[in-house]
Amino acid sequence: MRATVRRPEFRRSVRCYRVELLWAAFALANYAAMVAWPSWETIPFHFVWISLTLLYGFRVWPTRMTVTILATVMALTGASIMLDAFDGVQLWGELFEVPLMAAMFLAMVWHARRRKEALEIAEGQAEERRSMLERHERFMHDASHELRTPVTIARGHLELLLEQRGENLELDVALDELSRIDAIIGRLLVLASADQPDFLQLTEVDLDGFLEDLFMRWSEVAPRAWRLGPIVSGRLSVDPERLRAALDALLENAVKFTRGGDTIELRARMEGPGQVLIEVQDDGSGVKQEALGRIFDRFARADAARTRSAGGVGLGLAIVDAIAKRHGGRCMVQSTGQGSTFALQLPGFTPAGSLSGRAGAELGRQLITDLAGVPPPVRDQRRRRHDAAPHP
Repeated sequence: MRATVRRPEFRRSVRCYRVELLWAAFALANYAAMVAWPSWETIPFHFVWISLTLLYGFRVWPTRMTVTILATVMALTGASIMLDAFDGVQLWGELFEVPLMAAMFLAMVWHARRRKEALEIAEGQAEERRSMLERHERFMHDASHELRTPVTIARGHLELLLEQRGENLELDVALDELSRIDAIIGRLLVLASADQPDFLQLTEVDLDGFLEDLFMRWSEVAPRAWRLGPIVSGRLSVDPERLRAALDALLENAVKFTRGGDTIELRARMEGPGQVLIEVQDDGSGVKQEALGRIFDRFARADAARTRSAGGVGLGLAIVDAIAKRHGGRCMVQSTGQGSTFALQLPGFTPAGSLSGRAGAELGRQLITDLAGVPPPVRDQRRRRHDAAPHP
């Protein structure tokens, strides 16, 4: 029974120390060569010490085991050289090789232990940061869920009061603030789920149609000089809902920092093989130079006073950054003080190869640009004329 129990333990020990056992066999073979051929013993002598030093560089042993192995190797190799020196086969000066090799081994011990300690410190810090990020994401997720319920209940009661009392300025303000809180909670939930495996549901979308629909929707929201710039034709592998949320945030940011009559342009172009660059340019107040490095951080504000008055809390651009990174892309911003350009660089783009397709898409973009800001009856009439006209 004892032999049955000890056999698996012995196998585990052999597997754990198989490298050391292989070295021990190699060292004993070289020691036997030192004894068998005394005149050539310096060669196997150096093989023993160099292999020991290299082994310790990869396998750091406990102090007691290290001292035991070092003392054993010094004793055996030193005794062999001493006996050969007595016989006159080797010079007595060869004995100084033993402490020199031991010093080389101790230098490796010092280096390997420092490396091990540095790795342990780095792993500890990485684990601490990972735990902190997990707690942070969990807090955001739980807090957002806990806040959504009372906000929904409060909105229901306020809407009921509004129906009973009619128009009421105080109730309208309270409902607007609750809507703002609900939007903040939604963005917090998006940021909290950004690291989840199912955050993205990738599919292929037609970039032309996608951006044109987005442009038409926003051109009816805010009175700006909307412009649809050149858009490269092709298909993009992306999560449509997440991309729409990111571009909505960029366009909302452009609207906040522009006034009526200022230009906001949406465009897209190729940026290297398989890369597309979607840009939102505006003629607003721009971004201060000192804020460019942190503008995509959570709760960061380029202008605290103006952003607060506009109703922002610094989460929109953080969501854009998170969505871009999960797609394998990145966000960029340029500012000249008289406007800014936000860019979303994304991979997975396949350009269209048909010239007629590009020409038709160009005509469609021209139509959408012409229809931006036009009243619905006139818009429908122009669209019917465009559909009836022959296209290449």
